[in-house]
Amino acid sequence: MMQTVMVNASAAYPVHIGGGLLDRTGELIAAAAKSRRCAVVTDSNVGPLYGGRVQDSLKRAGFDFLAYTFPAGEQSKNLDTYRKILEFFALNRLTRSDFVIALGGGVAGDMAGFAAATYQRGVDYIQIPTTFLAASDSSVGGKTAVDLEAGKNLAGAFHQPKLVLCDTETFRTLTPETFSDGVAETVKHGLIADRDFFNSLMAGRMDTDINGVVRRNVEIKASVVGEDEFERGKRKLLNFGHTLGHAIEKLSGFTITHGHAVAIGMVLACRAAERLGYSPAGTLATVLDACRRFRLPTECPYSAQALYDAATGDKKRDGGSIDVVVLEETGRARTVRLDMGGLRAFVEAAL
Repeated sequence: MMQTVMVNASAAYPVHIGGGLLDRTGELIAAAAKSRRCAVVTDSNVGPLYGGRVQDSLKRAGFDFLAYTFPAGEQSKNLDTYRKILEFFALNRLTRSDFVIALGGGVAGDMAGFAAATYQRGVDYIQIPTTFLAASDSSVGGKTAVDLEAGKNLAGAFHQPKLVLCDTETFRTLTPETFSDGVAETVKHGLIADRDFFNSLMAGRMDTDINGVVRRNVEIKASVVGEDEFERGKRKLLNFGHTLGHAIEKLSGFTITHGHAVAIGMVLACRAAERLGYSPAGTLATVLDACRRFRLPTECPYSAQALYDAATGDKKRDGGSIDVVVLEETGRARTVRLDMGGLRAFVEAAL
């Protein structure tokens, strides 16, 4: 059975969640699309798995489509791939009234979304996430970006999708490591926003109600985005574990995946926050228990100096300061603004 969550951003849109939705792509998109012509952007892993089903559904609903596939992996999330996607749109005369479909995980969503945000000053796009991580987090909220050599997600735009379709049956083809990237973001949502949700995850809900878990993730994200679409206040709480997590990703050359880096980042943030008095005793133990429960990494392989240097290039830096997210208790978080000296002390305390 399909479940729907509405995201009330600058333009409201539905997030549909359920099994088998790929085969209803054309039917579900028809209500949201202004045009019957689109470009499907996917990667070399997802395209062979699900591209045919999506395209068959589009054909049955009377859509004309173009298909663009780029090499899978975070290493493709760069300006060169972005340029090639834009050139593909232009050479195939995609117009402003047409739309883009992002089919895949977070990289596909970011690449297609950023291209849609900037092609002809903005065209509509639709997210079809195929990973637990993308369905539960990155496909919702309108953040689109590419990486620069200096850091992750440094070039991007806010561009809300018209529709999100989460077919949870696609998670069956994920490796355990890729699925656990979504687990890390799910744990994060519980830690910062919903104690009962966190406790239900620890009791085993992840295994027994994946549709409900995705729905609750989307509800939490939608609530935050509806209140703070452009990350000027409350939305910053979604960055728990991300400042140091992004630094870890960068230092690893993206061999440490996003969710795994965020898990380590949450542990580091809690250790530092406890030692510096921002969080009460016991928050670190809670996060460590969750990471061990779901077999997420907890140890950072990099030095404090390396982490500090990488973190100072994070997009969340604001002049000479940066906000870090700390837990007040399970289910509630806040931001702490640090100057660069404070960030160095935070990183050193984290290790």
